[in-house]
Amino acid sequence: MEEFHKVRRLPPYVFEQVNRLKASARAGGADIIDLGMGNPDLPTPQSIVDKLCEVVQDPRTHRYSSSKGIPGLRRAQAAYYARRFGVKLNPDTQVVATLGSKEGFANMAQAITAPGDVILCPNPTYPIHAFGFLMAGGVIRSMSVEPDASFFEPLERAVRHSIPKPLALILNYPSNPTAFVATLDFYKDVIAFAKKHDIIVLSDLAYSEIYFNGAPPPSVLEVPGAMDVTVEFTSMSKTFSMPGWRMGFAVGNERLIAALTRVKSYLDYGAFTPIQVAATHALNGDGSDIAEVRNVYKRRRDVMVESFGKAGFEVPPPAATMFAWAKIPEKFRHLGSLEFSKLLVEKADVAVAPGIGFGEMGDDYVRLALVENEHRIRQAARNIKKFMSTADETMHNVISLNAHR
Repeated sequence: MEEFHKVRRLPPYVFEQVNRLKASARAGGADIIDLGMGNPDLPTPQSIVDKLCEVVQDPRTHRYSSSKGIPGLRRAQAAYYARRFGVKLNPDTQVVATLGSKEGFANMAQAITAPGDVILCPNPTYPIHAFGFLMAGGVIRSMSVEPDASFFEPLERAVRHSIPKPLALILNYPSNPTAFVATLDFYKDVIAFAKKHDIIVLSDLAYSEIYFNGAPPPSVLEVPGAMDVTVEFTSMSKTFSMPGWRMGFAVGNERLIAALTRVKSYLDYGAFTPIQVAATHALNGDGSDIAEVRNVYKRRRDVMVESFGKAGFEVPPPAATMFAWAKIPEKFRHLGSLEFSKLLVEKADVAVAPGIGFGEMGDDYVRLALVENEHRIRQAARNIKKFMSTADETMHNVISLNAHR
């Protein structure tokens, strides 16, 4: 039977191929070291869990919640932005709670996109940045991801040659998967461009607290006038090791927040109230939980860079995020990232995310998630070293599925 229209518009979800291979290997008894999915393994801080357990005892909290987020949670998020970024938000009109930043992005796309609208999207990038707008009927125009002077020339071309004129520009810094970090000066140039051409800016700031080089990444909303055109999305998944809790936020321009809030009001009743109360408790904390999470990821990053480097697989040290973005070793690059990722599962018992899953510009890379402990990361490096040292003997019958490249 023919696929439904919206499903047919979606590109293949390449990660599923690696996931199936990973599941099959585990079913056969293999101990797969999983550096693929960005699924934090750290436990949620105990004080947050305790608050959830306390509140859930009250049966009044078992009823439908608020799609927009309970008032205390929205006030806590506004207070966080004031402390962290010096950005003043009205919790009633400029903050809405989302079921993670992924849901927020997808529903914002539904709220603002008309069929055929052009969206400027970095490539490579987190898939929902493009998929959310494709599902909403939009058209994706790929842009550079590196936040430097080269970012703006393609933007200018897009404005000149896109019909209709681009509706929105997506930003994602610190970036998933590339780990690039933007500066405030870069954001100033972006906002000037967006206001000049009447373009909406949608910023994914999910990794704002996972940074390693001392300087906290800025928010685009710190730029004077950014509030006129911008909505920013954040998540508690990584910051507080709360991925399964599904708690995030969209903040910024009142008109855009109102549109998102209205769409959400038709689709959900918000997160379970005890989760929202526990999230409020987390945001109102002293920041020590965030610092500990950051330190764990930094130690893992350092171990990965060192051990993989010794194994012959160079991993540039990411300045932020819980990911490393590494070029496929030269000997295997002709295979493409999907086939290389499959080989690592089959031959090294290591799972990674193929770069092609983040856009065609990522096909020479794989993404490595810092979601295994230091011992397991070192073991992954040993496994990969053994595989690469014997590859000439064991891969004589491997044919690239990307031979047309």
